[in-house]
Amino acid sequence: MAPVTASAASTPSARSTSSNPSAVRQRTTADAASLLGVSDRTLVMGVVNVTPDSFSDGGQWFEPEAALAHGLQVLGAGADIVDVGGESTRPGAERPPVVEELRRVLPVVRGLAAQGAVVSIDTMRAEVALAAVEAGATFVNDVSGGLADPEMVPAVAAAGVPYIAMHWRGHSTEMQSMTAYDDVVEDVCRELASRRDALLGAGLAEHLLVLDPGLGFAKHAEHNWALLAALPVLHDLGHPILLGASRKTFLGRLGRAEGEPPRPAAERDPETAATSVMAAMAGLWCVRVHDVETTVRALSVVRAALEHAPDDGDLG
Repeated sequence: MAPVTASAASTPSARSTSSNPSAVRQRTTADAASLLGVSDRTLVMGVVNVTPDSFSDGGQWFEPEAALAHGLQVLGAGADIVDVGGESTRPGAERPPVVEELRRVLPVVRGLAAQGAVVSIDTMRAEVALAAVEAGATFVNDVSGGLADPEMVPAVAAAGVPYIAMHWRGHSTEMQSMTAYDDVVEDVCRELASRRDALLGAGLAEHLLVLDPGLGFAKHAEHNWALLAALPVLHDLGHPILLGASRKTFLGRLGRAEGEPPRPAAERDPETAATSVMAAMAGLWCVRVHDVETTVRALSVVRAALEHAPDDGDLG
């Protein structure tokens, strides 16, 4: 799907659909369904944090106008999906009231969807998810995989939109005390499979489910590295896989002496691009990143190389 740029606001189609929310929802829902079927390349999901306390940008896009402008820049850089979130999930973060989360995200979702963007709502709350879908979001990205709000799964199943469920053991204020694993790859895959089965048993459509191994959530650096080294194993779960390694602390510690603080989040994009390349080489469905342009360019190298790979029959 061709990316939508900020200049799309001046096109006739953008003007006609922006005044018709129902038409926008129908078109972007169709786009979302088609994106789930993409298998010849790894998609890019661009992050728009409408929060005052995100680890990656420190509230730079907190006001809706700034967040909307940033979302259009993300699209212009080549994002296939824009992920809008109004709650920080960094370790130790406190949850905002639901009314505040709604205030943060709805104008941004509505504005991006009016420009024809495929929008994902990053939330753990059913009320926020449903309001965002009504405003034009066509993916629900729930880092709790439906565990934080018992109303989430029935709501998403009824809405009929794609649902991204992450491996999750607890809220940000407690998750780093839940990092005991026997074998992190086996344990995460087993727990994700159990969550997958529960979601499908609760009525979520199988073809609309995406899974995420949850790098950085209830995981130390060694857990994240082990999961990155085993990305192809995630295909055994039988669903598209989203990877979210972008700017995480374990990347910022690379090349730093013991006891030295990690690089600032905004300086971790080269390392993030490397994880995106790993995801693409493993055939993952999508990567979630803050710096879209760098990852899009890195993935273009992977795609060009794979297009010139010999067929299996040529290797013998």
